[in-house]
Amino acid sequence: MTLLTLAVPVAWLVFQRLADTAQDSVQQRGLVQPVPVEVAAVEQGRIERQRFFSGTLQAHTEIVLSPKISGRIEQLDADLGDTVSRGQVVARLDSDEYVQSVKQAEAELAVARANLAEADSLLKIAERELERIANLRQRGVSSESELDAARADQLARQAHVTVTSAQVTQAQAALESARIRLSYTQVTANWRGGSDQRVVAERFADEGETVGANTPLLRIAELDPIRVVIFVVERDYALLQQGQHASLTTDAYPGDAFFGRITRIAPVFRESTRQARVELRVDNPHLKLKPGMFVRVLVTLEQADSATIIPEQSLAVRAEQRGVFLVNSEDDAVIWRPVTPGIQQGGRIQVVNETFTGRVVVLGQQLLDDGSAITVAGERPVTGQ
Repeated sequence: MTLLTLAVPVAWLVFQRLADTAQDSVQQRGLVQPVPVEVAAVEQGRIERQRFFSGTLQAHTEIVLSPKISGRIEQLDADLGDTVSRGQVVARLDSDEYVQSVKQAEAELAVARANLAEADSLLKIAERELERIANLRQRGVSSESELDAARADQLARQAHVTVTSAQVTQAQAALESARIRLSYTQVTANWRGGSDQRVVAERFADEGETVGANTPLLRIAELDPIRVVIFVVERDYALLQQGQHASLTTDAYPGDAFFGRITRIAPVFRESTRQARVELRVDNPHLKLKPGMFVRVLVTLEQADSATIIPEQSLAVRAEQRGVFLVNSEDDAVIWRPVTPGIQQGGRIQVVNETFTGRVVVLGQQLLDDGSAITVAGERPVTGQ
């Protein structure tokens, strides 16, 4: 074991000495050996900068249905997972007390209207009596005091009509209030905007329970479209904008792809995480996506059409400058071409503000300089003169 350990470095030193000697001999004879390399074609086309984000699905909108009054639940017509339509009655409370209140209010309104009719009749009688006394007074048959008494009675009847008319209005308002309270015994699923159908996401009560006012009964969620929430760091935040498209995948449906677009970008970052909230809207016509699911979101941050694209492996550094070795096919040599990298997608990189074609060296460029002779793997080697 000790002999083998000593033999390895000795062999390496011998090999290195032989290689240096061979190189000196080649240089003394004035020969230049071509460098074996591998090359790849420069592309012209579309390239995108994409980023994966982890996100969570949320319902696009949610409402909690609650009764405005207290009472016993007589009927609950929706359960977990049921579809609910706009305007549908989903629950009914015991209404006997409120029905009686409506009947009482209707009776009071009828009395008020009868009193008004009586007051109108008495006013008409008082007006005719005042007119008769006034005529008699003009002929000197009646006295001034009789005319004053008739005028006072007419004014009193007129005031009575005003009072009874107000009582009718009051009774009408009381009846309307009683009817509104009666309507509160029916809990209706009403919402503004969005689709006409939603899904029961959660049920909080059962039939027969006595609940108080504003006690939650059902939580109704809109699942089409559905919302995706992701959080981004500062590096990616500046590249996001409303309307950008994204694709989503989820473990529940690994073979399906879903598509959405960015709808809202938070104007502030969370101090605890230094991340900003971004929301996406995703169409969900088959309701496969559910709130609470974990999703992976692929967002295209930048894109360029008709771009010059090179392999990432072709990049080299010379004199602290990044560039590529472009193959000169006429004399089997390379040309050093400084480049400015742009969008990176996989192993491909966009060349910014440059347009060229041909082939670039992707393997062996560490042995090259501008004008170096090369031999491409798989092609007949050519020795420089």
